[in-house]
Amino acid sequence: MIKIMTGFLLGASVLAFGLAPTAGATEPTTTGPLGAGMTMYMQMGGNPGDGATLPRQTGAADAGHALGIKVIEQFSAWSPETMLAQFRQAMAAHPTCIGIMGHPGDPAFAPLIKQAVDQGIIVTVGNTPLPENQKLYDAKGFGYAGVELYIGGQITAQAMLNAGLKKGDEALEYGVFNESVRSQSDRGLSETLEKAGVKVTRLNISPQVDADSSLAVPILVAFIQAHPDLKAIGTQHGGVTGFIPQALQQAGKKPGQIIVGGIDLAPATISGLQNKYLTATLDQQLYLQGFLPVTQCVLSAAYHFAGLTINTGAGVQTPATIDSLIPLIKRGIR
Repeated sequence: MIKIMTGFLLGASVLAFGLAPTAGATEPTTTGPLGAGMTMYMQMGGNPGDGATLPRQTGAADAGHALGIKVIEQFSAWSPETMLAQFRQAMAAHPTCIGIMGHPGDPAFAPLIKQAVDQGIIVTVGNTPLPENQKLYDAKGFGYAGVELYIGGQITAQAMLNAGLKKGDEALEYGVFNESVRSQSDRGLSETLEKAGVKVTRLNISPQVDADSSLAVPILVAFIQAHPDLKAIGTQHGGVTGFIPQALQQAGKKPGQIIVGGIDLAPATISGLQNKYLTATLDQQLYLQGFLPVTQCVLSAAYHFAGLTINTGAGVQTPATIDSLIPLIKRGIR
């Protein structure tokens, strides 16, 4: 019986194979690039080419090239007011999509986003979320590509604790605390350290330092010198992270003497990791924050896909891991 069934199944399989159509590649749904004829205005955040912005530029440019959509870059030096003004400028051009940074917050952006969506413009956000607006317009392509901010701060803090920071130690958290959404990352860092028993002093980054991170150096030097028992410095500002090694050197500190947790992979940050002035830096994988919003725009415009929420960062880079990424960092990818 077993032999008969086996022969029957084998014969059926051969017959089915002979009758089956020849397999081949599926035909594409378009005759050209999916984003051909589309235009997207995209807010990049900082200044052209800086370490916390360049990978985002590269990712957006690569996505634009791959998908055939025209991407127009906008730079704000991280100013929320400039981001709002740029949105108005973009909306006046009536593009297919506008990619924004969430720094101004939900209330400030809400009337502008509504106006754009009512005009048929797709809006999506990167780097800093706008959760209330995303709830309203998710079905119209409003996605988010960026780190889960509070968790990102927690990850950075945990790396600092793993490096030896302990209960009773003094630490500085130098961050942006006056922006409700953006501050989540610095709060995640500081609150995680506080829960571990670390004595944390919070110092707010001014709008001037936010725009020109080199201004952080004298501020940090003065703080370090005024706090001889300081054991750690944390921040979730990519520009400031790159200037912390310079501040430590000017304050007379040696590599590893103060535990430092930061964010992003600016050239100065890479050097800081290599010479061990920096302990760990959160890797947001900024290239994805450029590539994915452009992809979101094209998919939503062409096929009416809803917004996608993608966490682009889930770990840190350290002196032990950074060297393997340097070739990609030099190309503006990581």
